[in-house]
Amino acid sequence: MRDVQKLKDLANKLRILTIYATKQANSGHPTTCSSIAEIISVLFFRVIKYTTPAKNPSNDRLVLSKGHAAPILYAAWTEAGYFKKSDLMTLRQFGSPFEGHPTPRLNAIDVATGSLGQGASIAAGMAYVGKNVDKADYKVYCIIGDGEAAEGSIWEACNFASHYKLNNLCIIMDVNRLGQTGPTNLGHNLDIYEKRFSSFGFHTEIVDGHCVEKLICAFDNIKEVCDKPSVIIAKTLKGKNFLTCEDNPSFHGKVLGKHTDSVICHLESLICDNNVTPPERCEPSVKIQEINCFDNKLSEPPCYKPDELVATRLAYGTALVKLIKENERILAFDCDTSNSTYAEKVKFEHPKNFVECFIAEQNMVGVAIGAACRNRTVAFCSSFAAFLTRAFDQIRMGAISQSNVNFSGSHCGVTIGADGPSQMGLEDIAMFRSIPGCTIFYPSDAVACERAVELAANTKGMTFIRTTRPKTKMIYPNNEKFEIGKSKVIKESEEDKVLIIAGGITIHESLGAYCALKRLGIKVRIMDLFTINPIDKEGIICNAQQCHGKILTIEDHYATGGLGDAVLSAVAEEKDIIVRKIAVKEIAGSASPQEQLDFAGLSSNFIVEAVKRFAGCS
Repeated sequence: MRDVQKLKDLANKLRILTIYATKQANSGHPTTCSSIAEIISVLFFRVIKYTTPAKNPSNDRLVLSKGHAAPILYAAWTEAGYFKKSDLMTLRQFGSPFEGHPTPRLNAIDVATGSLGQGASIAAGMAYVGKNVDKADYKVYCIIGDGEAAEGSIWEACNFASHYKLNNLCIIMDVNRLGQTGPTNLGHNLDIYEKRFSSFGFHTEIVDGHCVEKLICAFDNIKEVCDKPSVIIAKTLKGKNFLTCEDNPSFHGKVLGKHTDSVICHLESLICDNNVTPPERCEPSVKIQEINCFDNKLSEPPCYKPDELVATRLAYGTALVKLIKENERILAFDCDTSNSTYAEKVKFEHPKNFVECFIAEQNMVGVAIGAACRNRTVAFCSSFAAFLTRAFDQIRMGAISQSNVNFSGSHCGVTIGADGPSQMGLEDIAMFRSIPGCTIFYPSDAVACERAVELAANTKGMTFIRTTRPKTKMIYPNNEKFEIGKSKVIKESEEDKVLIIAGGITIHESLGAYCALKRLGIKVRIMDLFTINPIDKEGIICNAQQCHGKILTIEDHYATGGLGDAVLSAVAEEKDIIVRKIAVKEIAGSASPQEQLDFAGLSSNFIVEAVKRFAGCS
């Protein structure tokens, strides 16, 4: 009973700390912190096993999906002795790692949260790795709000967790009945939440979220669950113990203002021991080792015949298989497209390294972010490039999380043919170019693609590999060396009139145009970017200057934000360089790949005419 009272006192102490911190910042969410005070107290000071450092791979994990409650998470780490109270009082200030919503700038935080509906997927990814890769006994806990349960990604995560029987995952739902603008759609109807989670195959516990004894009992009960994930559905009140601010929709996202002193006075009156300290910490019983995930090599080099026709999407799967032979911690995630992305090669040759996420791209990305946390695995996600756009918010948050997830988008551009525009990735480069620090590979043959996958596996930060559906000829010998940020000039002379810059399928069309132009006595230079970000700025400028300052970009992508705009950005401050773009300008229909290229003006004969006009030879 002594520890129970300690946990009650600590809950109110955490409330006081959040009030002081948000008062100092003059912004924040003290009432939403208050609704989970007992949950955080029981989790941190009784349930979760952890030791120093905070991200020790043996530790249990906690994901605060309702990221606007960050101050009480910071307060718990402070009470646990990881931070000073004076540090906590820098909440939301410039340069402080105690940001308005959690990010890994604070060394106790695994992932950024705050874009609601994503934490459950991330936690499921952590749990998947704990159960199937680390084979460790650490548990993963995820606190979600009832408001964010309106997000479909929450239920995608539940479907995934149940399918893989993640009994090491526990979701805690904070049902405080109030959203940002008013009541949530279900309010305090806990029975409906219970039925929904049960239908997804979860073990469920319904509790009073402010009763420490009942929370302890619920967490003890889930220890006995061996074949399914668990959820604790906690009935709470926003602003619990905040007097007139309690259960008051007017106080969402607001400091307590004139109510501050009276609320603190009331909270102090509820504390039995003002000098309360946390109970002795539970430490992990099994220690697991740190690992190095950034020393990956193909088990054997590319091996293609010079006249062989191979799609880069096939080479993607081939490269993953080779990497996994050398590192069993590489995982391939896919969304029921593996026979098109060729991630199925992993499924057939290394089934334990393949994770089927079904048709749920948002969840796939969240799971991969969780899987890559604490450098436990190297995660590769594949789908059609067009469908990755559905998960843009998860990708964006992955970058804020400093995640190392790698993406492969197949079936890019109009050359997928008769399937039509819904299947065509024509915005993907623009999307990934907008992600800070994302490395974008656009390999033009199978050799380049295998090396792109190898480089991606060793690159910190997010990466995107753009692969094509059609088979293409080999451009490079098997022993060709590739570097991030370095382009390849594959055709050149001292009399080149125009520098053609392309990637993927348009390199092959450009090479066809090169031959036709050569017969006409017009010499051009062909540059394969290989990586669009970082772009080979120096190489582009140098080669453009040798080609009379004329650059023609060719891309199987919409005109906005793609390869052409990347080149324009690279030469923006250079005098006497002109860039003209050929790109997809209209929404295509169903047609053959060649008809698509002709319609978009990307085929070799259109490139020939564009060069003749640009070079003044028409």
